[in-house]
Amino acid sequence: MLLKLGQHTIRAVFFAGVLGAVATAAPVSGMAQVSLATVVDLAERNSAAVRIDEAEVRKAQAVLDESNDVYIPSLSIGSTVGPPTIGFPTGQPSIANASMQSLVLSFPQRQYIQAARAGIEAAKLNLKDAREQVALDSSSAYIELDTVNRELETARRQESFTERLVQVEQERTEAGVDAQNELLQARLTAAQIQLKRIHLETRAATLAKQIAVLTGLPVGSITPDRASIPEIPAVTAENPTAGVEAAQASATSKALQAKGDGLVGRRPEISFGAQYNRDSNALNNYSQYYRTFKADNFSIGFEIQVPLFDLVHRAKARESAADALRAKIEAEQAQRQNEIQIAELTGSLRELDTLAEIASLKEQIAGEQLKSVLAQLELGNGSGSGPGSAPQLTPKAEQLARIDESEKLADALDARFELEKARLNLLRALGHMEDWLHELSGK
Repeated sequence: MLLKLGQHTIRAVFFAGVLGAVATAAPVSGMAQVSLATVVDLAERNSAAVRIDEAEVRKAQAVLDESNDVYIPSLSIGSTVGPPTIGFPTGQPSIANASMQSLVLSFPQRQYIQAARAGIEAAKLNLKDAREQVALDSSSAYIELDTVNRELETARRQESFTERLVQVEQERTEAGVDAQNELLQARLTAAQIQLKRIHLETRAATLAKQIAVLTGLPVGSITPDRASIPEIPAVTAENPTAGVEAAQASATSKALQAKGDGLVGRRPEISFGAQYNRDSNALNNYSQYYRTFKADNFSIGFEIQVPLFDLVHRAKARESAADALRAKIEAEQAQRQNEIQIAELTGSLRELDTLAEIASLKEQIAGEQLKSVLAQLELGNGSGSGPGSAPQLTPKAEQLARIDESEKLADALDARFELEKARLNLLRALGHMEDWLHELSGK
């Protein structure tokens, strides 16, 4: 037996399947790794903005159908049976009637049909733009959550290093090797790293909630899978964005609508009509006044209307022209704003790229310094113990080097995320967000 499922039912089954997969993969912790492509797909399905624009597409299609259907004859049937009339009959005594009518020639209607077609294009482009915005928001939140989780791991390692540092300084202070301020400085470092860890935990919780709202899944049920994030390309070629194209298509639709309104009171219109009546004299005195009464009556013909003086439609045409002018200006403004955003993102991207490289080099330097410290602690510094020789390193130096190396790693992760975020926004501004979505679907 075949069952027909509605759109909401299919979406519910899809969500239930994802939730089932999450529950199966992680029965204890309630969390599972979910790919970025899955998160973006869920966010698009769950987005209110996307569903609204889908409804607008259906509405635009209905407007086009309505504009075309005026040329298709409409048929209606009815009856005007009633009690006997008193005095002169006021209506035709039809026990059954049928009428058919349609538009044959209308100069404004041609413009309205073209306007409806442009309206469908604008609605589809708005839907595409909404999906790309949801993809951008969900991708940014997903990548940031992955970055914050990695920084949080680093911060927790730093806390263990600072705990060891405070312990070493406590022993050195009690032994009279270091002053009290060294111990206080170690405690300050531990408190600062604790604050950073708390801040990262708060940010991770906020991002988890944001992703839950975007996807419709329970909070904390998604763990980012770093392997599912493709490399974000550094593109420079500019394509028209869906938002700008939608504004331009909307302006075109408004212009055609205004042109059609301008023709309403200036061009003739031809309509076709036909009517049949089955009349009866049983309940009235119709035949008393009309000697040529017949039971079956039929009429057919064309109606031609030639406008001579119509101030109402002329005012309507001016109103539509003003709406069209506003839509044109808004489309031009959207184009200029997008060009400004591209210029800003392009300039900041060069800076962020350099900052990410600097952070990466600092991380590598800190790693090499940590290796050097560990080697000296194990083998000695090789400078001897005579006058003027460098003092032998202590466990304090090891903990400081480990803390510094972890700090530089966190900085590199943060700089890398800012670069990826800027590249994503530039992809959107340059009109290449669809390429990114295709890249995701291939992961």
